[in-house]
Amino acid sequence: MSDIQFFLHDDFLLQSKKAVTLYHEYAKHLAIIDYHTHLSPGNISSNKKFENLTGIWLKGDHYKWRAMRAAGVDEKFITGISSDKEKFIYWAKTVPQTIGNPLFHWTHLELKNPFGIKKYLDPKSADEIYEQCNALLQTDSFSVMSLLEKFNVEAVATTDDPCDDLHFHQAINQDARRFSVRPTFRPDAYIQIHEIPALLNNIQQLGKAADIEITDLDSFIEALRKRIDFFHSHGCRVSDHGLRYIPGSIHYSGQLDRSFQSVLQNHPDPVINTDHFTGYVLSELCKIYHARNWVQQFHLGALRNNNTRLQRLVGADCGADSIGDYRHAEGLSALLNHLDESNQLAKTILYNLNPADNELFATMAGNFNDGTIQGKVQYGTSWWFLDQKDGIEKQLRTFSAMGLISTFIGMTTDSRSFLSYSRHEYFRRILCNLFGAEMEKGTLPGDEKWIGKIVQDICYYNAKNYFEFDSRA
Repeated sequence: MSDIQFFLHDDFLLQSKKAVTLYHEYAKHLAIIDYHTHLSPGNISSNKKFENLTGIWLKGDHYKWRAMRAAGVDEKFITGISSDKEKFIYWAKTVPQTIGNPLFHWTHLELKNPFGIKKYLDPKSADEIYEQCNALLQTDSFSVMSLLEKFNVEAVATTDDPCDDLHFHQAINQDARRFSVRPTFRPDAYIQIHEIPALLNNIQQLGKAADIEITDLDSFIEALRKRIDFFHSHGCRVSDHGLRYIPGSIHYSGQLDRSFQSVLQNHPDPVINTDHFTGYVLSELCKIYHARNWVQQFHLGALRNNNTRLQRLVGADCGADSIGDYRHAEGLSALLNHLDESNQLAKTILYNLNPADNELFATMAGNFNDGTIQGKVQYGTSWWFLDQKDGIEKQLRTFSAMGLISTFIGMTTDSRSFLSYSRHEYFRRILCNLFGAEMEKGTLPGDEKWIGKIVQDICYYNAKNYFEFDSRA
């Protein structure tokens, strides 16, 4: 059977009349504020037209790469030397095996919208779908900017290195489009020590970008501050940190400074407490974020780059990351409490990757709301491996039970693909189905306007108010 209409219909995932009403009348047509992505600002600035479906859909998508490897596909047909057409064909062969994985739903949602494809992707339909989509991708209505408008995107926050000159963002926001594209300050490579040579190279580049000689911790923090000011002048209002965990050591010490200076001088085998370094620098950055009224994000719990062979072959972000089993509570509490105690805690979003930590993160967020704004410290949306129906429902239920779901800022794509905006539709359908089911059972009020307003807030208005992305850079 090739027609998918029998399952991917207008009421897909909506299993009650109340859910149908909530989605179609309250959620469906809202604009999208995508506050955390890995989209390329260069591709947006150039209003790129992708040559083919492989280019816009498969390249850089480690979700699909993992599935193809699990299905027994040779690496040459995933990230290797094979042609784009061959890679797509092997993805089409893989898709029927993704039943039960969110990739099955995402794949067909992304083909249906925006391409209008209403067939299963499999070896029989692959050639036709590839050619049909490729033809559309050559038209003006399928350029990158047109796709963002087609998906009703109002704001995009990219993820950017502190040394980036942000010229793409400046060019984008001079365009008379209805959406804005904001940079996000992501200093992971500068505040974590994995290899001393790599850190020294990063610090050298930071000093050049900030026009400052870095000789100790104070000058290092000052260089980061100058880059934050530069980002702020280009419309940045968000930082992001992808860490395994928050270190418990967050205070300055003379020994830490001396160790850091030893690293800067490239002494043989310098001894430095890597957690103490990360914790202290992070705490200082957080104070700067607060002073500029930024939002700070913490993505915690990933065990990255497990497969050395694959990383050597493909590079980082090759699809060899997994859920880690780190301890988060004490370090996270220490950082947030330290900042709160001095009234320097910025708006904060906490994302966990291990579902065993759902309740930990939800309750930790609740410790530090201070009544200044609604939902100041957020339990962030289900992330990465949890970004699927079961994970989304668990996150929503945990937030509801241990916080105020009505204050939730909702979904973000966290994606490198310009076709991934169907994930917002996916999330909204799951949200409406969850609320609709509770309304039908009588555990939530049957007042559609009341619950519908909460749905709208979660899908759009809470994020709009939280990030304050109204004005262009």
